[in-house]
Amino acid sequence: MSTVKATLSALRQRIAAIETTARPASTAEAVPGVSAMPASRAARIALDRDELDRTLGGGLARGALHEIHAASGADTIAASGFSLALALAAAPAGRPIVWVRQDYAAREGGELHADGLKALGLDPAALILVQLRDSLAVLRAGGEATRCGALGAVIIEPWGQPKALDLTTQRRFALAAEASGVTVLLLRPGARPMPGAAETRWLVRSGPATPMAMNAPGHPTFDLTLLRHRHGTPGGPWRLEWNRDDKLFKRPALLRDPAAVPRIEPAPYPAERAPFRLAG
Repeated sequence: MSTVKATLSALRQRIAAIETTARPASTAEAVPGVSAMPASRAARIALDRDELDRTLGGGLARGALHEIHAASGADTIAASGFSLALALAAAPAGRPIVWVRQDYAAREGGELHADGLKALGLDPAALILVQLRDSLAVLRAGGEATRCGALGAVIIEPWGQPKALDLTTQRRFALAAEASGVTVLLLRPGARPMPGAAETRWLVRSGPATPMAMNAPGHPTFDLTLLRHRHGTPGGPWRLEWNRDDKLFKRPALLRDPAAVPRIEPAPYPAERAPFRLAG
């Protein structure tokens, strides 16, 4: 318990330092205990600039709670990557991202790696990683971060279906996100999609990446199904790829123009060798 208290205390100190640095000279009337929302947070996050954004009413809402599930255990990494990509797309330049993880989620889904973060476009120095043993501590730390309007985005990752993550707790996250303007991503490894207070709920599968020049690996690609939309209807599936340099999603080239994808032929066998031995 002392370790949890020390971690939460350290998180509060980091958040206080960030708020002090980011505080403008004059502020509007503040909500008690919640940082004021910068005007730049009002815009939505463009995803495909097409059918998906129309389904969402113009894009994914900033300053809201969004829930993300993996379609299977093998898709857990894809769900984590999609969560981080959304956080990067939502975060204003220069704002840090807080990721609160439960230890068991890290053991099951893998530890975060600096090179992997860079590959998705995140400078590891811009990430505040909080890792705690039990789900209740994770939710408490996530709540602390959600109330800080100086952050870029918050990812909260408990494992499974903890009793503490009930509808009341989710509503608190949603209200705090709305008040602070911080986009909050509730990543749910090991959990089944259930009714909750999130603005949207997503099911994520890893998608096939379109090869780049010289047959290099393509951009990370996600197959997405919208399970719940608070102000609209579900939909999908849609396939999106993430461009780390531009910090935006787009439809893969395979869907935009099939002719643009290079055809990869297997290498021919040498003429003097038969591919297999003939009977007789």
